[in-house]
Amino acid sequence: MIKRGLSSDDARKVRKVGHDAAKKFAMLIGMGEDYQNDKKAKKDVIDCSGDAHSVKSGKKKWQIFLYGRNRFIRDDGFQALNGIGTLLVHCIDVFPSSFDEYRKNTDEAKERLKTPMRELKDRLQRKALLRAFLEKSIFNGGEVDYLTVLDKKVYNVFYCKDVVSFLGNNFTVENSQVKAGGQYSEQKVLFKFKEKNVGELEMRNDSVKHYQEVRFNMIKDRVMDMLYQFIKDKNKYDEGVWLYGKAIRKFGNKPLMK
Repeated sequence: MIKRGLSSDDARKVRKVGHDAAKKFAMLIGMGEDYQNDKKAKKDVIDCSGDAHSVKSGKKKWQIFLYGRNRFIRDDGFQALNGIGTLLVHCIDVFPSSFDEYRKNTDEAKERLKTPMRELKDRLQRKALLRAFLEKSIFNGGEVDYLTVLDKKVYNVFYCKDVVSFLGNNFTVENSQVKAGGQYSEQKVLFKFKEKNVGELEMRNDSVKHYQEVRFNMIKDRVMDMLYQFIKDKNKYDEGVWLYGKAIRKFGNKPLMK
C-alpha cells in the first residue's frame, strides 16, 4: 500500500499554524496586522526595511518545496544550477503520465528513478553547487533575507548567507539505501550531518493530487542543532526574538516600529 500524505484538513491546520506564527513574529518586530508577505516567493513576513523572512514553526519537519515539472522548467533559478533543474525534471519524467498507470507497475518507475537520483547526488558533491541549491530552495535564490524559526517559544533569526554557508559546508550528500527485500535503494537524495539525515529530496507519488512532484523536506530539530552549533554569536533583539550571526548587525540595528 502506498503511504498517504496529509489529509486536506491536516494540511489546512499546518498552514494555519504557519500563518499564526508569521503573524505573531510580525507583531513582535513592530509590524501591523496588515503586514506584507508573498507566499509564492517564500516571503512570509516583509519587515519595515523591505527585507523578507521565511518563518518556520513546524514541530518535526519543514517542507522546503513541493514542485512539479513546470516549476523546474520555467524557473530560471533552477535552470541555472548547472543541470540540477534538468535532473529534477528527469526524476519526474521516469514516471508514467498517469497515476493509475504508475500503480500498475511501480517497480519499473522506481528502477528508472535510480539513474537521475544518482546523478543528483554526484552533482551535489560540489560544495559551491550544493550551497547554490540550498539558497535557491530555502531562500528563493537570495530573494529572502532571513530564516526565522519559532523554537522553544522564541523566534530565532538567521541571515540567509549564514544558513547556506554552514549547512552547505557541513552536509554530506548520499543516496538512500535499503536492506529489506522488495524495496529500492537510490530513491532519494539525503543531506546528512554526523551520519544523521537532516534533509531529504524525493519524489512524492503517494496520491493523484501530488503525483509527479518533487518534495524537499528538512528535519527541524537537526537543522536547528546545526545552526546553534555553528553560529555562536547571539543577541536579544526584543522579548521573544533572538538574532544570530550576521543577523545581529543586519537586522539588529533596525529600530522597532513601536
